[in-house]
Amino acid sequence: MEALMEDEEEHGWREVKLPSLIPIVPEPGLERETGERRQGRDILIAVDHGPKSKHAFDWALIHLCRLADTLHLIHVVSSVKNELVYETSQGLMEKLAVEAFQVAMVKTVARIMEGDPGKVICKEAERLKPAAVVLGTRGRSIIQSVLQGSVSEYCFHNCKSAPVVIVPGREAGDESLI
Repeated sequence: MEALMEDEEEHGWREVKLPSLIPIVPEPGLERETGERRQGRDILIAVDHGPKSKHAFDWALIHLCRLADTLHLIHVVSSVKNELVYETSQGLMEKLAVEAFQVAMVKTVARIMEGDPGKVICKEAERLKPAAVVLGTRGRSIIQSVLQGSVSEYCFHNCKSAPVVIVPGREAGDESLI
């Protein structure tokens, strides 16, 4: 008798070819650094086209990223076969990759994936084993997020492989990015 694997879902995805506008530079001089700082960390950031997601991305660049880190941008869509959706998402990823290099000098890898956002983000976190998973939030109350459902709430409770950092929007009191 075989055990059924209910949680084993395969999600479609497409790698994003990021722009060659980012200059090819040698690895940063990290000869004085030791251990984890020399190797850099993987940081997973879930992005979409909304302002809350952009705020979380900016927050991660300013407060979390350091030299030699790699940002893994993930955007979850309903279908990766839809060329219009893919091209729009690719444009977003390219813009964010250039900004990440200009602001924090970090390498960026981007993926556009399809499926349920919460499940896909947790699955990708399990695969990458990042130092942190960064998400934006709409600023709903606890009761609203539980009743209506929230990607950040789902990830907070279901991501087992990495700490989840949920970045509230500017209206929650973080004015440091203005």
